This record gives sequence, C-alpha cells and structure tokens, in this order.
Amino acid sequence: MFLKTFWRILILAVIFFIGIPLFLNGRFFIVPITERLAPNMQNEDVVRLQQRLKNWEYYDGKITGVYDFKTYLAVRDFQKTYNLPVTGIAGEETLAAMGLTTLSRWSEVRAQSSRISDEQLLARAINGEARGEPYEGQVAVGAVILNRTRDPRFPKTIAGVIYQPGAFTAVSDGQINVPIDPNSTVVKAARDALNGWDPTNGCIYYWNPATATSKWIWSRKIVTKIGKHYFGI
Repeated sequence: MFLKTFWRILILAVIFFIGIPLFLNGRFFIVPITERLAPNMQNEDVVRLQQRLKNWEYYDGKITGVYDFKTYLAVRDFQKTYNLPVTGIAGEETLAAMGLTTLSRWSEVRAQSSRISDEQLLARAINGEARGEPYEGQVAVGAVILNRTRDPRFPKTIAGVIYQPGAFTAVSDGQINVPIDPNSTVVKAARDALNGWDPTNGCIYYWNPATATSKWIWSRKIVTKIGKHYFGI
C-alpha cells in the first residue's frame, strides 16, 4: 500500500513540474525545449516551433508537429532575419532567439555581441511589456530593468535581467523577438532610461493591477502608478 501511494505521488509530481507551464514570481513561462529540432523529427516541441513561426508569418503550413520541408525553410528564413547560422536546424541559438528556451548563457553572449545592442534589447523588452503605455510608462519599464542590474538580487547585465526565467512576459511569449521600428517610441524610451531617466525613483517591480494574479506581487510596496502599471520595491 505504501509503495502504491509513493509511486502515485511521484508520478503526480513529475506531471506537475514537467508537463505544464511553470510559474515564477507571478508570471508564467514555457517549459524550455532542451534538444535541437531537425528535419524528420515529430513531437510536441516541433508543434511549438511551428506555432511560433506561424505567428510571425515565417511558416504558412499546418501545425502538425512534423519537421517537414516547409518547417525547414521557415527556420532558415528566421535565421536569416536574425543573423544566425542558416542551417534550417533549430539548435540552441535559434531556439533561444525564438524564446523557446531559457538558455541564459546564450542570451548573455548574444546581447554582448554585435547582433543586438543593450539599447535594442531594452527597446524590445519595453515593446513587449509596455508598448500601449504612455511614454513615461515605457521609460519606467526600462528603468525597472536597469534598476535590477544594480540590485544584488538580480543578474548584473541587461540581458541577464531580461532573460531571467519567468521574469518577463515578453520573453515567455516571444515578443522579445519582434522587430521594432528604429524610430519608434520604445527605442527613444530605452535611450532615455539608459541616459538615467527613472520615473519610478528606483523601483524594481511593476505589475498591472487589473491582470496580476500573484499574491506575492501585492506584498511589494507601491511607490507610484504610471499608466496602467503599479511600480514598487
């Protein structure tokens, strides 16, 4: 009887921690893909790959979970756009660029390379998190990210903060990879934040009170409200 109970608990634990999206600091993020995806493979990870490529209009086929020729060509097109090695195989760099893995080591290297500057990466994060907010609110989100780099509880680089597992919805849902207009307000907001404007006065958290589901985030001290976001410490 004891062994049956033990195995039931073990199976439920495996399903809970592996089979569903994870939850951290009040935000959901997708269980990362840990192996490369290549032609002729067929599994649920390929489904996720195809869906993301379809969302971004690289792939116009059916979501089958089969890594077919159309998927191969779509991956190549994505790799060309993001200046990645054009192989048609979704390796760790490609998966990280799509937001399908939490490979922080790669994201650190990528942000430090010539492919994308801190300003561009910060602008993409602002775009994914606050593009519908007033300009001050966009700068405020950028300021929170920068404030975290100076807080010992968080990574020390912009890339490290942004790609910290579960930290930002823009990474979880892939919006961090959406190309942005260099003349858009989010780019200007990133620049203003990098130049020292901090409308939050040092805050390291923000949340939308209308959509926040985490009880923990409500334990943070609210410093100010800008647009739809509360900013706190």
